[in-house]
Amino acid sequence: MKNNFDINNLVRENVKQLKPYSSARDEFEGFDTADMIFLDANENPFENGVNRYPDPQQVSVKEVLAKLRNVKTNQILLGNGSDEVLDLLFRAFCEPKTDNVITLPPTYGMYGVLANINAVENKEVLLSEDFQPQMEKIMEAVDATTKIIFLCSPNNPTGNSFSDESVAYILQNFKGLVVIDEAYIDFSKKESWINELDEYPNLVITQTLSKAYGLAGIRLGICYASAEVISVLNKIKPPYNVNELTQKRALERLDKPEKIKSEIESIIAQREELLKALLDVNFVEKIYPTEANFILVKVDDANKRYDQLIAKGIVIRNRTTQPLCENTLRLTVGTTQENMKLIEVLKQL
Repeated sequence: MKNNFDINNLVRENVKQLKPYSSARDEFEGFDTADMIFLDANENPFENGVNRYPDPQQVSVKEVLAKLRNVKTNQILLGNGSDEVLDLLFRAFCEPKTDNVITLPPTYGMYGVLANINAVENKEVLLSEDFQPQMEKIMEAVDATTKIIFLCSPNNPTGNSFSDESVAYILQNFKGLVVIDEAYIDFSKKESWINELDEYPNLVITQTLSKAYGLAGIRLGICYASAEVISVLNKIKPPYNVNELTQKRALERLDKPEKIKSEIESIIAQREELLKALLDVNFVEKIYPTEANFILVKVDDANKRYDQLIAKGIVIRNRTTQPLCENTLRLTVGTTQENMKLIEVLKQL
């Protein structure tokens, strides 16, 4: 079911009128560059591997991702981490001091930070007690200036995925963009919403190479959306936002699918072992279901237990200040040895 989505009703007027910056490498296409002499970009001509500007459209990386996710290259935008992708969405579609977005706490904190940076109102609609979207309350919060609803699934910090029915309902009934943050999708049994891109023109999906792909250090975020949405984002992205080293490292890693698959399977197996072991920790009061590479647990005193773990040289995340997360700790799944050490220490506290 498609709603009456019209991207022209969402794009900021100044972005519609914007003539994007044309970088030196954007101005010619279709030529064999192997024997060309580049005297266009004021670069240092002495070859060292990175003396030239990177491909501004990251064509090689997009081609690999397009094949991997079964989408077209014009449905992909790459960013300097997912945070840049999210920021571009605000800057392209949300008018400062006029428009608003909706987020569903407890969730990834950067949505709210980026809303504040861009002077966009952030309407918070809490998840239910079982950490699912409350559809009626969400739609009640929507008004004429609501441009984006952010869904994080699997959700950070809770670890659970949102029901397909909830997500589909929002996609079908909201006339703005629905951004599904799938940073942790590779650890879930659920299918990615990428498969529904052609069904829902208002669907935007963000993913990353920072989690399952083990490349947090290179900062490569990915946006999948309709060609129309991607075209708008391309108008405002910095010309060389993804550097040459990042592109090369991404291609090297993406060329090892079996190794990536093996690591994901290992993390999931370790997650299940950790879930079992946590049952025997006396101050753990609740273990929340998870489809991510972390586990949220409710304890007797989160601040106390966090400090105790730090003192033992183990760094976790204290989420007790988040809505619906009083006295909770978020534990990332580590290696077998790291998880064993964590459980050993927890049982000694």
